Amino acid sequence: MPGATRSVKILLTAAEAYPALERAFLAAKTEIWASFMIFDLSTRLRSDEGRAIGKTWFDLVVHTLNRGVALHISISDVDPIARAAMHRAACRHQRMFFAAAGVAEPGAKLHVRRLRHSAETGVLIRLLIWPYIMQKVFRTARWLNRQTPAIRQAALRDMEGAVRNLHVRKDGTVRPKFRALPRLFPSLHHQKLAVIDRKLLYIGGLDLDERRYDTPFHRRPGDETWHDVQLMIEGAVVAEAQAHLETFSDVIDGRIAPARTRRLLRTLSRPRRHSLWHFGPEPLVTEFYSAHGVLARRAKDLIYIETQYFRDPSLAKVLAEQARRKPSLKLILILPAAPDDVAFDGRRGLDARFGEAMQARALRILRGGFGARLFVGSPAQPRPALPDGRADPADRRDRHFGAPMVYVHAKVSVFDDFAAVVSSANLNGRSLRWDTEAGVYLNAPNDVLELRHRVMAHWLPPDTGPEAYDMQTALAFWKTHAWRNAARHPRDRQGYLLPHDFAAAEAFGRKPPILPGEFV
Repeated sequence: MPGATRSVKILLTAAEAYPALERAFLAAKTEIWASFMIFDLSTRLRSDEGRAIGKTWFDLVVHTLNRGVALHISISDVDPIARAAMHRAACRHQRMFFAAAGVAEPGAKLHVRRLRHSAETGVLIRLLIWPYIMQKVFRTARWLNRQTPAIRQAALRDMEGAVRNLHVRKDGTVRPKFRALPRLFPSLHHQKLAVIDRKLLYIGGLDLDERRYDTPFHRRPGDETWHDVQLMIEGAVVAEAQAHLETFSDVIDGRIAPARTRRLLRTLSRPRRHSLWHFGPEPLVTEFYSAHGVLARRAKDLIYIETQYFRDPSLAKVLAEQARRKPSLKLILILPAAPDDVAFDGRRGLDARFGEAMQARALRILRGGFGARLFVGSPAQPRPALPDGRADPADRRDRHFGAPMVYVHAKVSVFDDFAAVVSSANLNGRSLRWDTEAGVYLNAPNDVLELRHRVMAHWLPPDTGPEAYDMQTALAFWKTHAWRNAARHPRDRQGYLLPHDFAAAEAFGRKPPILPGEFV
């Protein structure tokens, strides 16, 4: 079978993934190519081997450069208006790489790019949403003006994209420029992968920073939990990933055509030639959407999915149609109880409400197609959010059935026991059609079985029997177990599994005019 000799290592949460990536950097002999949305060199080293050479990834990068290893790193830049904080972080992370090269010995081989997706929102759309754009610019200006002069100056240094929309006064404070129509860049490079010496691939949904560090036990405060899945892979897919890393920006900018792949899955989009009326880019490669449709049509018994967002109604319709055609087909879907910006940052704005509205619609479609053969779960820690027994406020989205939520960021889909997808792509329109995403298709039976068992077992008590994993009995077990947990006091719950709260997103969500579903 193709791919049967491939070596696959499954890494659950950063507690397993970060040390593995550190060891891969330490073992590299000639070159490393990587593309991440976030790669923060102030992140602490976790492996014993890493801590033997320093405290943070800054030390590890200097050590790697000093050994003569060439580093080719792409960091995702973003729209400086809609995502001002992320834009500032991207500039800072690139600057830290340059600083590491400066500390390293002469001749360091560092090639670091801060890449922003080149697609822009059309002029007419920008005119229509001008009040929304200016609201974002004003928010950035207010934040800057609240800072001390030194912090403001440092922030402006790392906000070159945002500065184009601001006027800096003589006293150092800022105000928005009113006569210019700001440019908008709605797409981003969302992938998270690295290739070491053209032999080893690290790929999945996990970026590198302290916020994303968590252990499989999820004993941190709720707003610091982060469940993710990465893979370490050897085999033919590594060459496909290497070619992708070397060419994806040229493909997006139209200089070359996308290569055909067998095991690497991608989302790639490009700027539209005539974009006056278009909000986003033209989809070019939509392999995650296609793969889910093809594999769902082949599935007979159980589809298991973990995703940060399920917001694409068209994909929901594809899955629901297969459920109507095949009475034996069941779906287990694991989602966070709420998006992180809503749960932890208290966002109540247009984009947050739009995202919840899109997910509520997609879940309604799934429920209509699968009926009782659908279980949607959301994990929470087995401890009360309020230890003194006080009532939990109903509007606290960071809590789920009285317990701190576990934030799900993994992007895993398993189809029966014959195929699986692990990637950076959420199941929303943005990841399926707009953003740059990368992942792998697994079809070796041992890989698929091990992945399905590990990700499912993660949410269940250690002594759970085989009925929780059997494709005929798993759905009933998961439903019963989740609702029993919900009826118990948080400290008496077994494992992390709870039912998803459909009503919360239905009540919170709002669908605005003009904006396409891919916006969220």
